[in-house]
Amino acid sequence: MSSFDALRSEMVEAATAFAEGPGAVPEILAGIVDDVDRALREELEIFPVCHHSPASGLAMVRRLREKRPKVIYLELCEDMTPLLGELRNCRLPVALQAFASQLDGFPQDWGPLSVVAPITEASAEYQAIAYALDTPGVELVLVDRSTDHVFQWQPREDEAPSGEGAEESDDADLHGDAVGIEIGDLRPRFAELEQHLLHHGKVRHWSEWWDQYVEQPLAGADYATYRQVMVLIGSLFRRLAPADTRRVAVDEDRERYMWTRMREHLARTGVDRADCLYVCGAFHAASRVDEFGTAEGVPDFEISPRTDTKWLYGLIPSSHSAIEAQFGLASGSVSIAAATWQKAIVRERLTPFQLEGQKGARKRKAVAAAGAGAPPEPVDDRLSGFLASPPVLDGLDEEELLGWCVDIVRLARRNGYLASTADAIAVFETSILLAGMRNRARPTPYDFQDAAVTCIEKDVVPGRRDVRRLCEILLGGDRVGQVGYEALPPLARDVYDRLAPIGLDLTRSTVQRALLDLAGRPELGPASHLLWMLRYLLPDGAVRPIMGTRRLGEKSIQESWDLSIGKHQRYIIELGYEGVTVEQVVEQRLRRSVWAPDATAAVALRAVEDSILFLGSRRFTDELGSRAVELLAAERTVDDAPEVLRRIRRLLAYYRSSEPTLPAWCESFVTAGYAHYCTLLPTAFVEDDTGVGQVAAMLGFLFTMESLALSLGCDRAQLELAVRQSHPESPAKVALLWSAHHQLGLLPLADLRARCADLLGNPLVVPSVPQYLSGFIQALDPAPKLTPFVVEFMSNAFAKLPDPVLLPWLPTLITTLRDQAGELVPLLIREAGRTFPATLPAVDAFVPPWLASPAPARSATAPAAHPAAAFLAAHPATTDALAAALGLGPAWQEAGAPAPHPLALLSTHPETAEALATLLAAPV
Repeated sequence: MSSFDALRSEMVEAATAFAEGPGAVPEILAGIVDDVDRALREELEIFPVCHHSPASGLAMVRRLREKRPKVIYLELCEDMTPLLGELRNCRLPVALQAFASQLDGFPQDWGPLSVVAPITEASAEYQAIAYALDTPGVELVLVDRSTDHVFQWQPREDEAPSGEGAEESDDADLHGDAVGIEIGDLRPRFAELEQHLLHHGKVRHWSEWWDQYVEQPLAGADYATYRQVMVLIGSLFRRLAPADTRRVAVDEDRERYMWTRMREHLARTGVDRADCLYVCGAFHAASRVDEFGTAEGVPDFEISPRTDTKWLYGLIPSSHSAIEAQFGLASGSVSIAAATWQKAIVRERLTPFQLEGQKGARKRKAVAAAGAGAPPEPVDDRLSGFLASPPVLDGLDEEELLGWCVDIVRLARRNGYLASTADAIAVFETSILLAGMRNRARPTPYDFQDAAVTCIEKDVVPGRRDVRRLCEILLGGDRVGQVGYEALPPLARDVYDRLAPIGLDLTRSTVQRALLDLAGRPELGPASHLLWMLRYLLPDGAVRPIMGTRRLGEKSIQESWDLSIGKHQRYIIELGYEGVTVEQVVEQRLRRSVWAPDATAAVALRAVEDSILFLGSRRFTDELGSRAVELLAAERTVDDAPEVLRRIRRLLAYYRSSEPTLPAWCESFVTAGYAHYCTLLPTAFVEDDTGVGQVAAMLGFLFTMESLALSLGCDRAQLELAVRQSHPESPAKVALLWSAHHQLGLLPLADLRARCADLLGNPLVVPSVPQYLSGFIQALDPAPKLTPFVVEFMSNAFAKLPDPVLLPWLPTLITTLRDQAGELVPLLIREAGRTFPATLPAVDAFVPPWLASPAPARSATAPAAHPAAAFLAAHPATTDALAAALGLGPAWQEAGAPAPHPLALLSTHPETAEALATLLAAPV
């Protein structure tokens, strides 16, 4: 005989009459009552909760003070138990995190894996944790699947699961892409059911429906009513869920897992079930698996072993907006729940549990030791009365509503709105009107929010925040948690210690400006070096340089930084999962980048540069450089040729200025690159997939590295052969090839000038001249001596082409130069500035150098004096002084006199000839 027989019969009769006959509805309603009966008849007391629900938190506080259990079983990943004690060193909200970057047993493309479980002060789970940790004789046992099993039960064909919800504020991404674990995911899984409830409840979103129809009625309900209603809701959503066998199977396996762990603990410790409390989501409280319960004969669930993945654990900051974004809650709902919690504990004069020594915690009364509390209450039917009685409507709290209206107007004016006292009155009246339309005697925060948006927000939002966001700030704000110094991993503590000389409070979430005078205060050098490494490791915004640079061969004497370490604390904590020091993390990431499957020579050269800047380890730098040589030799494309050229030039310049000789890997890279690009050059010239910039970069490498490559044993004939074998068809690459021929001495400038003149004289080729010009400009990097010629070519085009041809041609020229040669156009402009006159009157008399008359030929009888000889003859004092210093008498040759014979020079200075003969062992 069950206490719920009467309720079951009544609901079945009503459903049968309503449906005009037997069907699925009576069966569902009868099953819901059976679920409630089964959960409440279990000897181990089940406490159903909803995630971040003030009503659940209030009921938990009352029940813990009444029952004073000795063992609390909590639905939370069992391997997170060591983290719970560190909560006292944090300011809530924070999230428990399990992190794994080195996977063993999971697909590698899932990594890194991250699981978070956010904790707020208003949540029932935190109240249970605080009670258990600060009460003598109480044991807290986490019984949910481990974080390893979270991903074991994820189907392999899917991607790793991640949190849902759009980011609504700057702090909404504090959890990143971690998988969220919450207690009591109590929400309809049937979309049509949720829409039906929202429509008939006259609310906008699920959080508002839950607040109106569950939170408010249960806030002051007795414990028995609270339990039965929560299990009822969990059973309803469970039975009306879609047939998603995969998700249902995971939920049922979780329930089997938890009941198996609890039975194992009871058998191992021998504790009385009456002294235990099982805290789980209401959805799981209505479980129908065979492993449900602690009675004898209940089968156990076979738990698979964990994989060899190494999990790391820690605490990261969380926020109300991060919780909302991750679990798909309405923006501001967690902040409103926190405000409701604070108001309820004041109204009911409750003293919530709080960990001793926690940041921001007020002193609490000592908690009595666990012991025999209230005896188990008989299971009476409280649902019948709760479901049959109309909701108790709270009266209008005019003082609270007036305070909201005045504060929102003040806040709106501060954010640029033209709000006044009349708007405050309008918000007040509209809030009451909306509550009445929605069958509420007392306006809820959601009614007030809608009224404020209606009365204050006009067509344009003047600032960064709209009125809805201002209401969320007013009603509780987006509280951001913080992990205390003692709970940080060693790397994070090391970061705080090494940045201490800067003199800023790095725990603040605001942006702070740090000014570093490295010349006047050399002791700030290590802090500066650490900031540059954090700049490399952390996302944008955490550490941002305002003044100062970190480049090869450069050293700043003053630096200015914008620091937001406190706001980005989560990323620093996650660095602690990768290593003990920041330097170790940098080294691991650099090594991982060059050995990745998609690594390229450009990536390896960037890693070499970063290792010089941040680590200063010659051995490690040489290792990365050797890897760059291997990657370059293995590449079959030249897509990264421009970046390779830029970086190897920078590295060679650095080593030539700082070290007596080049490292061995640099020499190997130059020789390997010379042979590599010579081999690929003919193919790159004709392939459509290879752009002009890539070919120009290849030629830039070959020509600028030519002297070094030849000194290291390369053969110039290989380059000449590669150029001769190239036969491009596109105009830009043809121009590049001509430039390469000229650079190698295969095409004189006169012949090149004649070819370009033919281009301008052929009407069929004129539309393609911008492409040729783009190729010539790209060639300025490998062949800079062509710069005057390119200016000449462009000037001839503007001078010779008629306006009907030139005007349609100009847009193509501009877009081509911008897209293909934008970085080299300034070089062309500087050359043009040197060539053309700077004043307007000089333009009329200007004759371009390429049109000027050539100098007359020198006569055989009167050879022209060399400009250097003419300069020395005009200023003889310097030469006379130099001759006197060498002990020689001044002997000037007259202008026009023939040069002395070399034998006369030897007879004048016989000592040199004798020394040379001695060296060659030849008779004089």
